[in-house]
Amino acid sequence: MGWLWWCIGTVVFLFFLVLLIAFICFMRVFYFKSRKELGDDEFEIPRGEIYEEFRDVMIGWAKTARKLPHEDIEIESFDGLKLRGRYYEYKAGAAIELMFHGYEGDSERDLSGGIERCFALKRNALLIDQRGSGRNDGHISSFGINERRDCKSWVEYAIKRFGSDVKLGLTGVSMGAATVIMATELDLPENVKFVLADCGYSSAKEILLKVISEMKLPAKAIYPFVKLGAKVFGGFDLEESSPIEAARKCQIPIIFVHGDADAFVPFEMSERMYNECGCEKKRLLKIENAGHGLAYPVAPQKYIDELKRFDAEL
Repeated sequence: MGWLWWCIGTVVFLFFLVLLIAFICFMRVFYFKSRKELGDDEFEIPRGEIYEEFRDVMIGWAKTARKLPHEDIEIESFDGLKLRGRYYEYKAGAAIELMFHGYEGDSERDLSGGIERCFALKRNALLIDQRGSGRNDGHISSFGINERRDCKSWVEYAIKRFGSDVKLGLTGVSMGAATVIMATELDLPENVKFVLADCGYSSAKEILLKVISEMKLPAKAIYPFVKLGAKVFGGFDLEESSPIEAARKCQIPIIFVHGDADAFVPFEMSERMYNECGCEKKRLLKIENAGHGLAYPVAPQKYIDELKRFDAEL
């Protein structure tokens, strides 16, 4: 009988080893620690040399966002988290962009420049912190899976708050772009007139495989543990949806924006989503020499002009 106990012990050991690896992957990829509140003279910009050139511009946007009149808004998510956003009004009754930031970001860091852009387009702006980020409850990012449901909750709030005839747009940067694209699968009301997806990835699996490979690790061997960690410890299926699958079914007008020098999320991901997108009104804007999340800072006027042309077609 000794061999039987040895087999049982081996199976139990392997089971817990798998769970341990999955837990480590979960903590590394999906779990965010609580963020410290920034002081009045503290500002955050994305990490990396490519952002240093735009540091002063980004800090200037954040300073303006803090000074502009705004309203702090709080809603509850489908699973009981407090979600928070800040509303900036250009003009009462104008269309509203609901704006979603990227992975490891927050609304002030990633979206403050969006206020300037929205105002240039005569739109109001609602800057939203994603779950587990910024001023929100929670510690878990699900790469857009649960965030897309939060997006729908924000849409429902906006309609209830601003009226049944309010015109809405969904805007996202990086993971925020994935969020708003996947939200189009959730039977959104007709108030949502367009989607703006800036430097979004085509699927969580594809971007994770890319990042793991760049860490000189065996991506195909590690990814199953990442997926398992999300399911067991995060309570979500990482492959429940993907931006490219949602884009194929999308009927809401959508504009994809991406810098061709993006070394994190390749431009080709937006290009492929654009090519496979099922909606009749779609556009792809390539910004030359722009890195990840830098399309607007690199070419703000081109960005605005292209959105004006896109608006004229809606």
